[in-house]
Amino acid sequence: MKPYKEIISPKALLVNDVQNDFCPGGSLAVSACTEIIAPLNRYIKLFSSNGFVVFVSRDWHPKKTKHFKAFGGKWPAHCVQQTKGAKFYPGLKLGKNVFLLSKGMDPGKDSYSAFDAFDANGRSFLKILNKLRVKELYLGGLATDYCIKQTAIDAINNNFKVYLLIDAIRGINPFDSEMAVKSVMSKGAKLAIFEETKENLKSFKRSVSK
Repeated sequence: MKPYKEIISPKALLVNDVQNDFCPGGSLAVSACTEIIAPLNRYIKLFSSNGFVVFVSRDWHPKKTKHFKAFGGKWPAHCVQQTKGAKFYPGLKLGKNVFLLSKGMDPGKDSYSAFDAFDANGRSFLKILNKLRVKELYLGGLATDYCIKQTAIDAINNNFKVYLLIDAIRGINPFDSEMAVKSVMSKGAKLAIFEETKENLKSFKRSVSK
């Protein structure tokens, strides 16, 4: 991947937290996780092949954090740094040209949003997006009712146009996920599926090339 300063990407894809602990057999599994793997792989290929940036975020928790039940939080231990559960789900085809973002390292914070994430050099997601001149953010991954919701809200609050890839997101609780989608749509997010997104990217490239 080229350095940030050499890239301009008005549109970007974020694949959110598709890790083993959130998939079948994991400590906090989203039951429909496997349904979105093939769609996400298609989106990753679509954005990459058209020259747009792909981000992938991960929970990267320390062993002791207020996020976990054992230390006063809401959740069972999951996605602990350097464990199998924190690895990306094997079926996810990220390739070599994605930007990796890690969140949840602060033991005093929940850090649901990708806007709480940093790259390996300590640069925040927001700083990177601005550096790449991203205007539109397309969100896929897990989980709709928590991390996707909060990331979408933070993106909107930072003046990005947000698309929820409805064929490539799933949540922990179906009702809460439906409410989360309605909530972020009320704030300005739009829903999209693969064919619409494909045409959107093509139309943008045609307009730029004129």
